[in-house]
Amino acid sequence: MSELAVEALRLDELEALRLADLEGLYQEAAAARMGVSRPTFARILARARTAVARALIEERVLVIGEGPVVAGAQAPLPCPVHGGGRRMGRGCRCRHGQEGNGRGASLR
Repeated sequence: MSELAVEALRLDELEALRLADLEGLYQEAAAARMGVSRPTFARILARARTAVARALIEERVLVIGEGPVVAGAQAPLPCPVHGGGRRMGRGCRCRHGQEGNGRGASLR
């Protein structure tokens, strides 16, 4: 086995496979369970299916759990500047959270 190439399957990819292929959830429902958008879920699922197919077809060792993981449904943290809520996976809408792009409230 040490001569075989390695194909990594991240934990978020494994979860996407489980939700879509084992539980049979539609992408919208599966995305909600993972706390990501439907397009993001689709990309994660596509990467997972490609990794599994590559491992099977090209006789690679499938390693589970390597790489960064997209976090599941977690409550967004408050903005450290004004305490306002953040959107899932994004900064707040104040100037500090958006690096001064002019949208949202000013910090006076």
